[in-house]
Amino acid sequence: MFISSAFAQAAPAAAGGDMQSSFMSLLPLVLMFVVLYFVMIRPQMKRQKEHRAMVEALAKGDEVATAGGLIGRVTKLGDHYLGIELAPGVEVQVQRTAVTQVLPKGSLK
Repeated sequence: MFISSAFAQAAPAAAGGDMQSSFMSLLPLVLMFVVLYFVMIRPQMKRQKEHRAMVEALAKGDEVATAGGLIGRVTKLGDHYLGIELAPGVEVQVQRTAVTQVLPKGSLK
């Protein structure tokens, strides 16, 4: 009465060797990776390269800020560690990678 008869629909034919449709299904994934590369990966690699160059160029007498917030003058240079004088007579040893910024000369009084 109220319910009409339902008829099964035939399944669509499978695209067995259609190369264009498989490429079109992968296109959004490829585009997302390209956007991710230019928005996130490439700028991060550039920052790492700049930080590595800054750390390698450190010299005695440079005024630096560390990741822990310490500010001082470089007094000793080693392969992996630096000696930083925070105040007269107060020297700490930190890893080179902990240096986040080289301050302009004369920043410390």
